Amino acid sequence: MRNSSTPPLLRLEDICVKFGFVEALKSVNLSIQRQEVIAIVGDNGAGKSTLIKVIAGFLQPGFGHIYLNGEQVTIPSIREADRMGIASVFQGQEFCDNLDVASNLFLGKEINQIGIRDDDSMNSRARSVLKTLSSAIRVGSPIASLSVGQRQTVAIARTLLNDPQLILLDEPTAALSVMQSAEVLAYIKRLRSEGRSVVMVCHDLPDVFAVSDRIVVIRQGHVTGVHRTVETSYEEIIAEIAGVTTEHEYEEIAENPKFDSMVRQRKLIDRTISAAVSHGTSHDSPLD
Repeated sequence: MRNSSTPPLLRLEDICVKFGFVEALKSVNLSIQRQEVIAIVGDNGAGKSTLIKVIAGFLQPGFGHIYLNGEQVTIPSIREADRMGIASVFQGQEFCDNLDVASNLFLGKEINQIGIRDDDSMNSRARSVLKTLSSAIRVGSPIASLSVGQRQTVAIARTLLNDPQLILLDEPTAALSVMQSAEVLAYIKRLRSEGRSVVMVCHDLPDVFAVSDRIVVIRQGHVTGVHRTVETSYEEIIAEIAGVTTEHEYEEIAENPKFDSMVRQRKLIDRTISAAVSHGTSHDSPLD
């Protein structure tokens, strides 16, 4: 149970972002607690990715305030966010295909001893962060040899190098198979169990319901609702995303046969996450 006197890990107050005449975010208020997973959902162009880019230091708000551990801060860059304990993984992570896993993990952050790159220390640290995720990807494997899901694992592992408090994930399960998605969701649960907070943008509601503690709905730049996952439903979230206002429209959503498919997919993901956690989340050889 959280202490009500403890400030949230991160609090956004009246955040506004404009691109020319377009208001991408309009007076957004949101608190992120310690050790929780928040899913941000909404239609295309609603402002989801813009919001996490503000938290990541990639975009600067035109108005509003950000508080980290109760203190007002500015986050002028991704590098500064990283220094503050906020790490991010955006879609389309770039890797150097001619380098191995450890070298990609430390790209731009190489460990040096007396001006010489310390490969042994980097390999050891790489094994450690991958072990945190219970991943058995070899640190010496060429990054080009990894699957899309394994690359996502490396991207998430890279965020752990500086021991962040908050990890931002933009569509972490996009373009992944059911098994790969379940593995990534298992990683997210593990990050939470270690005391970290995760904010993820995700369009796949079964994934959202499988792992999140709270769901934030954004519509046309506004936060229209914040729901405890265990107290809401697919119907309610989709109705809010779509801007449904009448009982008749809501009933049409609730009666849509797609929801039976969503429920079945959610159950399959839950079972697959359990299997991934029980047997280890990677099917590769050991870390060495």
